[in-house]
Formats: sequence, C-alpha cells, structure tokens
Amino acid sequence: MVTPTVGVLALQGDVVDHRRALEAVGARTRTVRRPEELVGLDGIVLPGGESSTIDRLSRRFGVREPLVAALRAGLPAYGSCAGMIMLADEIVDGLPDQQTFGGLDVTVRRNAFGRQVDSFETDLDLIGVDGTLHAVFIRAPWVERVGADVEVLASAAGHPVAVRQGALLATSFHPEATADTRVHALFAAGL
Repeated sequence: MVTPTVGVLALQGDVVDHRRALEAVGARTRTVRRPEELVGLDGIVLPGGESSTIDRLSRRFGVREPLVAALRAGLPAYGSCAGMIMLADEIVDGLPDQQTFGGLDVTVRRNAFGRQVDSFETDLDLIGVDGTLHAVFIRAPWVERVGADVEVLASAAGHPVAVRQGALLATSFHPEATADTRVHALFAAGL
C-alpha cells in the first residue's frame, strides 16, 4: 500500500493538529505555503481560520492560482470550517472582494451559527463514519444550497454541515480540535 502525501495549507488555522490527525491515520504530511509545495501531493487539507485572511494570504504567497488549478485538475481536498468556505463555489456574507478556491457546488454562509461566543459542541451522525462524532463548531459556516452532485453527510440545526462532491470533502466543524481522527481517515481513504 502506498502512503499518501497530504499537504496542509499553512497560511492560517490549526495546521499542527490537522497534520497530527493525518499522520495518525497513516498519511505523510507537509505544509503548503508556496506553489512549488503543491507538487507531488495526493491531497490537501484547508484548515479553519478566517476565510478572507486565507484568501488574501493565498494571493500574497502566490499559491492561490496554482491551488485553484490543482483542484480543477482533480486534487482531492478536505476543508474544515473556513476551509469549507474556501472550497465553496459561492459564499454569503463574504467581504466584497473575497474569493474562494471553488470546486464544491455549494453556497456557504460565513459565521452562520453566530459569533465566537456562540461556538458550541454537539454529537453528529456522519455518513461514512461508524457511531456518532463529537463536533466542535467555532464561528462556523453552514451550507445553504447544495448542488445536484453534492452528498450531504451530516446536518445540524437544519443545515448541512458536512458535504462531499467527488474528491472534495468539507465540514463546518473542526475535527482536528478533538482526538477523533475518523473524518481525516474518511478523507485519506479516498486518496
């Protein structure tokens, strides 16, 4: 069995814990800040943080356009929280000049569950994962529109919070904030 190499976009967010979770499920990891660090990846994780900051920094580091091209060419990706926003084709409540990397046929609302003080934890049933999953939502988005080829894997408060379309997986919550590696295993299994 070949060990996949998964990049973690290291512009902002919980890069260390995503790497820890990926390595726990058998992947090799490396940080990605520059275009040349995309070469040879089997997949990439887009961590949480502030989506407008990730957008701005991706342009400043010159990684935005190569990453968009890689996603369009089929690079598997997993986005958590702001990473979900960055994979979405459309966002609601974004900044006027905010861009995403796209690829996921969904419309996502930024900070849909509220401000930092409204952060919460809950247990979810997630398709593809045995048993319930403890999910940590921090200023989390939710999905408002799902395209025809998008599978909803989990919902909370009446909205999709985990979706998959082909090689793209996204969650509103932060699985890296817990010791549970099943979401990362679900992503790595598709590589």
